[in-house]
Formats: sequence, C-alpha cells, structure tokens
Amino acid sequence: MDLRQLTDQIEAVSAEYARRMGIDRDDAWFMLKLQEEVGELTQAFLMRSGQARDKGHSPEELESNFRAELADVLSQVLLLARHHGVDLETEIERKRLSWLHDRPSPREGAGRTS
Repeated sequence: MDLRQLTDQIEAVSAEYARRMGIDRDDAWFMLKLQEEVGELTQAFLMRSGQARDKGHSPEELESNFRAELADVLSQVLLLARHHGVDLETEIERKRLSWLHDRPSPREGAGRTS
C-alpha cells in the first residue's frame, strides 16, 4: 500500500465518522485533533515505560495501546497534510531523503537543522 492510497482510505473513514457524529472538520479541527492524538500517544508511552500509572493494564495491553496511538498520530498527520494540500511524499523526499543524494555528510553540513 502506498502513502496516497493509505491517506485516501483514512480520509474515507474520518469523513464518515465526522458525518455520523456531526463534526465540522475545519482547519482548527485537523490541527487540534493531531494535538489530541499526540497527547494520547504521550500518555501511552509514559504508561508503557513505567513513568505513569498503568491503570491496571497488562504489559501486552500497554504495548498494544502504544502501537495503536502511533497509528492514530500517523493517521492524523496524513489527514492534516491532505486537508492542506501537502504532498507528504514530495516533502519527505525534499526534507529528509535528500540527505541520501548528493549532500554533504551531517558533519560537513554543520549548522543544518533537521
């Protein structure tokens, strides 16, 4: 599955959920929903690493919750990018993968930020 196909499928699910729940997915919703999901990922990470109460969850449940929250964050990033017309494949190539092609090593390019 490619990123565009995955995004299309996530969009279909999100749009249907929003329709059923009467949610207006405006600019603010996409950004705030991402923030919500990052918060849930942070909580899952803290519980999984023993830095927050486990609330009675088994280690397997904590691991499963952490993985699920990672998926939620990625899904919301894909939705946010789509909403704003950002081609993430192109931007990842430009920002990250370009280091693989004709770029000085990170030491040679001192001062660059990630």
